[in-house]
Amino acid sequence: MRAGNLLRQLDQRLLPPLTRAVARLGDRSARSGVLSWAAVLSAAAVLGTAVWAVDDTPVGDRTVGEVTRVGVADGDSVPGYLRSAAADLAALPASAPAVEDGTYALVTLDAYLPPQRLATVLGDVGVSTVFGRVPLPGRQTEIVKIPALRVPDDVVAGMEQVAARKETEAADYRARAAAVDGDGVGERELREQYASGAEVAAAEAAAYRTGCACVYAAVVRATPVALRGVAARPDVRAVDPAPEVYRLDRTVFTPPLPEQRDVVRPPADTGPSPAPTQSERPAPVISAPAPSASVGESSEPAPVVTIPSPEPSKPEPTESAPPSVTTSPDTPLAEPSPPSPSS
Repeated sequence: MRAGNLLRQLDQRLLPPLTRAVARLGDRSARSGVLSWAAVLSAAAVLGTAVWAVDDTPVGDRTVGEVTRVGVADGDSVPGYLRSAAADLAALPASAPAVEDGTYALVTLDAYLPPQRLATVLGDVGVSTVFGRVPLPGRQTEIVKIPALRVPDDVVAGMEQVAARKETEAADYRARAAAVDGDGVGERELREQYASGAEVAAAEAAAYRTGCACVYAAVVRATPVALRGVAARPDVRAVDPAPEVYRLDRTVFTPPLPEQRDVVRPPADTGPSPAPTQSERPAPVISAPAPSASVGESSEPAPVVTIPSPEPSKPEPTESAPPSVTTSPDTPLAEPSPPSPSS
């Protein structure tokens, strides 16, 4: 009921009795008392209406700006994370939130798998996104996120788009290297950095073109019983349920890499030393975009590959980009940090 209608109803109910009372009372003191009470009641009605109008104001979405994180972070114990995920999965009740549509979970794999292998591991649950990287020995490579409602078709299509981007990136690095003039120490180092970036990008492009064994994690949605079935499969390292997740666009998933066995630490890279401005960037686990590409603020330094799924049977909300995941120093696998264009 609007405030104006409420006031009119109050007038219709209060004023006639007050008028009759005034008419019956002849002395001035009685009239003054009745009018005083009428004034008090009218003020109370106006005040109550104002409070009601304020309380009736629609409340906006209070979750705006909030981000849910699922996975690991720098310094975390990988064995501890695996134990915690297993305990959470075992404790997940059949009546978990959103059980009708399924519970979101982060599935981490024991090894890097090709797209075709994913069908036997994830084929019977709803898949939203897969995570991949090319495991080049001793080099940092970009962590990519590929929307994949249909496995393996969407994963293959996503890898082809990543390969095309990497080929462009390699060409940009080569052009930058050729444009560096001079033979001083600084110029030679800069050319080496650009050449190294081109080498890594070209290797990534070649791997993705062939549908490489590069996928190491996925975001799925299924019932608790189905999630426990996935966790029991040979290629699965862990299933981390996230019943608190309702919107993927406000969730950051950070799965551990297969080579991470002890503690999540910044990676080592055997490539050329980064340019002086590299220290100003976020701690990388990825190859930076080609020098011609601009980099904005994001929850993940790595560019996110977006591959729309043709005619998906069950559309899923878009996921927010995850932060970069680091590799353990006890493995030769890492991801490259390319030179800064401004160097």
